[in-house]
Amino acid sequence: MKRKPRGKVDPIERQIELTLRPGEFIHDRACISFVSGLEKVAANIGKVTATEPARSVTLCEAFLAGCHAKAEELDDSSGSFGQFAQDLICLWIKARQASGADPHETATTLLAWIDDDPYAFCYQIEKAAAAAFDKAGLTAFQKLIRARFAAIASGEQSGYAYRQWSDVLRAIYLAQRNIAAYVALAGQTGLTPQDCLALGTLLATRKPNEALAWVERGIAIDRKGHVRSTAAYDLDRLSASC
Repeated sequence: MKRKPRGKVDPIERQIELTLRPGEFIHDRACISFVSGLEKVAANIGKVTATEPARSVTLCEAFLAGCHAKAEELDDSSGSFGQFAQDLICLWIKARQASGADPHETATTLLAWIDDDPYAFCYQIEKAAAAAFDKAGLTAFQKLIRARFAAIASGEQSGYAYRQWSDVLRAIYLAQRNIAAYVALAGQTGLTPQDCLALGTLLATRKPNEALAWVERGIAIDRKGHVRSTAAYDLDRLSASC
């Protein structure tokens, strides 16, 4: 009986396998160099996206699967491997868009990955993902996150999940430059100095007077706290430039 011929292996997929070095433990001191090798392969996938986006999607998904398999075979104290995985997810989003894939399916898959994230590859990925999405993709993602947040907010209005999804919505609204929606959300969840900084930064070039008003409001909120917020320095800097 004749054997069926094996399908041709994509050369970049072979690069992925070799560079991930399955079965070998990568110690912390070697992790950054290891990730540098992964980034070179990802750059090759990025080049493919322009001409063969569907192939790029397949390669990104294979690479992400490999990263999940590798996660327990390295010490990522530097955080470089986790950051690489996030960059790869953003590359996947762009490849999906270039291939003409359904934006809702892309957003739904990303949300599923955020929900099932054993190695924290998606931790605080919202800013990077919002930048990677095109307009249609960001709108689809916004609708899913808004529905998730609304479902949680109808019950509890505190806790990790409430803060998590409100933060994701904030990132989306900033990427959309949707000031009205951002202000409404901040009013619902509690305005913070970081919110005022984000709004002031967004308005600085177009409406400096409004930007300054938000900055001054942020500084006033910050001064009411027992310790200065992480936004304090940038609020002071922005205030001086407005």
